Amino acid sequence: MTQPSLWLRAGGFAAMALLLTLLGAWLLFGRGRPAIQTDLLAMLPATERNPLAEVAAQRLAHANGDRVILLVANADDEHAKAAARELGQMLAKGKVFASVTAELPPFDLQQFVTPYLVHRFTLLTQADRQALAQPGYDPPQALAQRLNEPFVTGIGTRLQDDPFGWLQHWLEQQPWSRSPLLPEDNLLTAHRDDGSYVLVTATLDGSSYDDAVQHRALNALDQAERAIEHDHPGTRVLRTGALFYAAAARSGAERDVHRVGLISTFGIALLLLIVFRSPGPLLLAFLSTAIGIIAATTVSVLVFGQIYLLTLVFGAALLGEAVDYSIQYLTARANAGDAWEPRRGLRQVRPALLLALGTSLLGYALLGLVPFPALRQMACFAMVGMAVACLSVFLLLPALLQRPAKPLSAAAVRVASWLQRVIAPRLSGQRGVTLAVLALLLAAPGWWQLHHDDDVHLLISQPAALVAQERQIRDITGLGNGTQFYLVQGDNQEQVLQREEALEQRLQALVDKDKLQGWLGLAGMVPSLRRQQANQALIAPLFAQPDRMRQWLHGAGFRDADIDRFIQAWPGTPLRLQDWLNTAVATPFRYLWMEGNAQHGPASLVLPQGDASSDLLQQAAKDLPGVALVDKASGVSELFGRYRRYASLWLLAAILLIVPVFGLRYGWRHVPRVLAPPVLGIGLTLAVLGYLHHPLTLFHWMALMLVLGVGANYAVFLREGEPHVTHRPGAMYASVLLSAITALLSFGLLAWSSMPALEDFGLTLLLGIGFTALLVPASTTLNFSSARSTRR
Repeated sequence: MTQPSLWLRAGGFAAMALLLTLLGAWLLFGRGRPAIQTDLLAMLPATERNPLAEVAAQRLAHANGDRVILLVANADDEHAKAAARELGQMLAKGKVFASVTAELPPFDLQQFVTPYLVHRFTLLTQADRQALAQPGYDPPQALAQRLNEPFVTGIGTRLQDDPFGWLQHWLEQQPWSRSPLLPEDNLLTAHRDDGSYVLVTATLDGSSYDDAVQHRALNALDQAERAIEHDHPGTRVLRTGALFYAAAARSGAERDVHRVGLISTFGIALLLLIVFRSPGPLLLAFLSTAIGIIAATTVSVLVFGQIYLLTLVFGAALLGEAVDYSIQYLTARANAGDAWEPRRGLRQVRPALLLALGTSLLGYALLGLVPFPALRQMACFAMVGMAVACLSVFLLLPALLQRPAKPLSAAAVRVASWLQRVIAPRLSGQRGVTLAVLALLLAAPGWWQLHHDDDVHLLISQPAALVAQERQIRDITGLGNGTQFYLVQGDNQEQVLQREEALEQRLQALVDKDKLQGWLGLAGMVPSLRRQQANQALIAPLFAQPDRMRQWLHGAGFRDADIDRFIQAWPGTPLRLQDWLNTAVATPFRYLWMEGNAQHGPASLVLPQGDASSDLLQQAAKDLPGVALVDKASGVSELFGRYRRYASLWLLAAILLIVPVFGLRYGWRHVPRVLAPPVLGIGLTLAVLGYLHHPLTLFHWMALMLVLGVGANYAVFLREGEPHVTHRPGAMYASVLLSAITALLSFGLLAWSSMPALEDFGLTLLLGIGFTALLVPASTTLNFSSARSTRR
């Protein structure tokens, strides 16, 4: 290969890198929409066999995704209400929020009841149905009870419109009547022993997961809260909403990226300067790695449309592995001395780099088989980054490294040579077998203590303060848990409502036993037509003789005009779902209804409220046609568990796939020696995790897959490089240790990540790479006596 051809290939590669950089910059910053995905739901895989259940889960999760819920609290009722008004006014002034609701517009509660009057004879509670069905139902007594009921301060019917109280009883069971929040002074207010709580809601002008929207909204909220806390001492504001969780996740990821990126960058730079004794190799190593990471980012956003938080932090850690390829080429140059020739050096390292790249790509490819969008993106990111970084060594570095370099640091080589002389003899022959048996005996108790935890909530930790505030807001406002819901499907609206009523009968039984707090469903607000007709049938005997009804009402003291209007209103009309969905009162509940289309019929969502177990909720839906419990968190956790169990088989499959590659390259009898370091490193890592009582997750097994790939790389580098440095024992192991330390500086730092998933990932790699790097001298046999004589 001539020098012009080297520059031609380098120029072509540089042009490709420039194009990828410009494309990546446009994808990240030039499209006017966020490329960094902080929505946890988007990172999770599909878990439901029913596609409609997945759509419903997405719908429910994002029903209030762009809404902020605030509770203004103060021990003094007047201060709480004044602070809430001031907070609403301050938030409404800016352009951050599309709408802000603090004070309600003045309205007449009677206007709320009027639309239901025409349906009064079709809407009955279960208690009234049971009473009317009894043979001894006494209408005069029912009228007397109604007249003696306590005065209704909230939403209620007039006596002349609802003399028996049937509609009143039904309205009292509706969600808006059961809420602890009541309208006072045009503010939704709840009272507790420690004071008053006033609700303020705001809808963002944009997505909760948009970085710019987050910054504007949080700044506006912080300024407003400081102002009302100053103007109204003793006031505090409770907050919840996707905005706060997304901002916290983004902030944690940014801290991790900065910590991992900065520490690993400075650490790797210092190591490269010490070992290669020149800034040139440092700059070229980082150039090669930077091109790989830029290419990985660009391709990931092209393929997935966005980049996840997990990938963002993982990308910062990939620096430690991607730099390995340039380190090996730089080491070959340093060890060649004045005899350096770029093309010969490339031929020298090519087999090792290709074998190392192949084993790494194999590990990441298996990672990409998991049906988990974030893990697939991490696999894509790593495969592209590693391949391009390796390609840069073949196409770019030979043209830039044509002059000889200083030899590796003598101190680094001496330390590596000493370690190699200490470790290698003790890991070979009879002594090696004895140590292996001893290690097995020490590791076995650790393996015995291994256990697992597949909880999806370990994916990304949620700030305790936010979780506590959300729990308090739910307790005060009566909001339910939206992570579990029932999906009720049918061929038409009527069938859906009938099936929902069957479910609600079982849920009411759980409520009666104090096993469930309640539920939210449409059938409780709009009964099925069959139920409404049955209600009319129960009331019909009372209107069979109008004169008798008139006598009962007259005896209870009602005026003749009111009696006439009530009798003439019979039998009324049924309440139809489609008509109700078009009313204002239905606005907060429309997300519970899903219209049918060509693929599926209509469906509704029923939300259980309280802390009932998934098993109990599942039992409530058992054998009910068209009813299924959807528990996204439980489904993803189950999926994690299933793939965690498969992961050990994948790890074994990866080892078996590597065996023939090494067998063809090094001979079959040498395969155990080359594979021993990563395999033993994996075993010792599992033992330590057991002793630490660290529960295994899918991410531990994915990290062990990478330990296999990286450990195999080290064995390949050492075995391929040793024949070329017989004049300087320890030089090749020094480069392997350099690669291992750079990986530890990157991946190992993930052990202190704020994301539990990456913490598991980092801890496993920290242990696995550390053990493997110390064991890797066993992958090759050295003639130490000849090495010493060579030095003399």
